This record gives sequence, structure tokens and C-alpha cells, in this order.
Amino acid sequence: MKQKVNNTEGCLNTYPSHLRRRRYPVVLSIAGSDSSGGAGIQADIKTLSALGVYGATAITAITAQNTCGVHTQMAVPAQMVYDQIIAVVEDVSPSVVKIGMLANVDVVCAVAEALMRYSIPVILDPVMVSSSGHRLLAIEAQEAVIKHLLPMSMLITPNIPEMAALTSMPLSSDTEKMAAASHLMARGARAILLKGGHEEGATKSDILYRHTAEGIVTTTFTSPTIATRNVHGTGCTLSSAIAAFVARGYGLVEAVDAAKRYVYEAIEAGADVAIGGGFGPVNHLFGPQPMQIYEDRTL
Repeated sequence: MKQKVNNTEGCLNTYPSHLRRRRYPVVLSIAGSDSSGGAGIQADIKTLSALGVYGATAITAITAQNTCGVHTQMAVPAQMVYDQIIAVVEDVSPSVVKIGMLANVDVVCAVAEALMRYSIPVILDPVMVSSSGHRLLAIEAQEAVIKHLLPMSMLITPNIPEMAALTSMPLSSDTEKMAAASHLMARGARAILLKGGHEEGATKSDILYRHTAEGIVTTTFTSPTIATRNVHGTGCTLSSAIAAFVARGYGLVEAVDAAKRYVYEAIEAGADVAIGGGFGPVNHLFGPQPMQIYEDRTL
């Protein structure tokens, strides 16, 4: 990417020093736009705001979609994606980055090139196919995601179909799921939250795999299945919620646990509300928290 000149000289000096010592936890969401508001950038902003975190964005693609499915999509030029990331990071200083829809190889490479300049924790949600079956990531971009973004991510959050696509391995048993997780960890993944929302049954279970000095450690998060069609954007919402709690200082296991509880309650709160004729959104704002404010000890 061609680096643009940042016209921010003197920007920080406009604030009195006592104001610069207080800040919000900030998460940068790099993802696509959902015109219906239930997933993508829109869901990320709602989630971050509901959890008391300041959300900044870098939009990778624009979609024309609603609760019934994705009609069309258009990738943002890779240079513009790169420039958005640099502009936000250089000024707003996010403490966590969440990555969602990336559209194509050029966008994947632009995101990787921008982020490799910094040391910011990354939560990677490998969005590949919409809930209606529309492909959101070009097939040839999957390997680029594994090669460039997997090693820089503190956590990836694939669902069952995404994990199968990333590994080309079966996932019908706990043993097969462990083998697939081991495969991705051999390629650089540090932690994987395998989401079980696509599986049938009275409960849903997500499995967190963490690479440690003692080997792979697993933690399972289980919750009752909620009878509702309103599950559009739950993957985006979960990854953003994890990012929010990490930005607020939670450890990884605690952040996943808190995020899982938030998503469950958001689904439950919106389970019987009709928005559109297809898969409706969750109720992101069922219990919004005030914006968190911290003392910035780096100044």
C-alpha cells in the first residue's frame, strides 16, 4: 500500500493535558456494512456502545442486504481500507482490533499490511458466508487470511462451516474438532473459539482452544437454545463483545464468558420481536452500560 501523509500535526496538542489523561476504551472494527443494521459494522457499533466502549471503524465492503439475505456487495478499494485503519490508529489509538468481513485478497493484504505496523490485540471473525448462504469472502482469499492474519490474532472465532472451510477437515466429534484446532494452531493460531450455533439440540456449546506451554487447553461455554429466528449478526456481535471486554481489561477466558452472556441475553431480549420477514437481529441495546472512562497512565 502507498502510505498517505497524515495531516494531523499538532492535533493532540489542542487538548489541555488534564483532559488527555482520561480516555475511553477503544475498539477498531474492520468489517463490512450491513444495510439492514443487524450485522457487520452496524452490529459492531451497537455492541461496543452497549458495553461502554468507544467504537471506531474501517469499512471493507458495502452490502445491499436485509433479513432475508444479501442481494449484492461491493468491496471498498484496498487503499481506502488501509488508509482508514492508519487514520484511526494514529489518532484514536484503539486498544483492540476486531476484524470481520474482508471481501477479497486485496483487502486481506491491505488489512495485514496496516496492522503489522502496530502491536494491537486482534480478534478475527473469519466471515465467509452469510446466514442466507451468500459468499462474503472470495475463496482465493481464505488462504491469505490464514497466512497473513491468523498469526497476528490473539483469537479467531469461526463457526462450524467456517472452521471446516479453513481446515478442510470433518468436525462431527470432539476428537475431530480438536484435530482441526490443532491444525490451525500449527499454522499460527494462538486461540480459537469454535462456535456451535449451527449444531442442533437443546443446548449450544462453544469451545475455546488455547495454545499453552502445557499443550492445548479447552474451555466449553454452554447455554440453552433459544427458540427464535432472530439470530442475524450473532457472530459479528459475539466477536465485537469479546473485543469490548478485552479492551476493558478482561482476560481472554473471562472476556469470552462475559461476551457469551451478553449475546445470550441480547437474543433472549429480542426473541419475539419482528423486524423484517427473515432472520431478524438480536436486541443489542437491551441493557446499555455507560461509557467506561479510564485514567491513561501512558501519558
